[in-house]
Amino acid sequence: QVQLVESGGGAVQAGGSLRLSCAASGRTFSMYTMGWFRQAPGKEREFVATIRRSGDSTLYADSVKGRFTISRDNAKNTVVLQMNSLKPEDTAVYYCAASSLYYTSNSYYTSRSIYDYWGQGTQVTVSS
Repeated sequence: QVQLVESGGGAVQAGGSLRLSCAASGRTFSMYTMGWFRQAPGKEREFVATIRRSGDSTLYADSVKGRFTISRDNAKNTVVLQMNSLKPEDTAVYYCAASSLYYTSNSYYTSRSIYDYWGQGTQVTVSS
């Protein structure tokens, strides 16, 4: 079992940056593909980014491509989402997730149903 704890959320003005971290428990962190999702009030939880087990492959939602960067450190059991050029529409609760399933295509990891474990979420608020 994996426990995930997010941190780094907060309030920032448009154009600013935030760095979200997700700390994972367990010795098998490197066996999980990791993802970030977000959920704005009144909306469904949506995919933001994913990174494969070794960190050699990533995929981003079109809405964040070029502004957000996902990375991981398997030695430290952490995954990071660096968010730059933030916009008010990025306001949401951000969730870290872990998937034990293996697919050759990154596109599968855009689906919430693929993920086994979720963190409690961290709030990001971007003001205009």
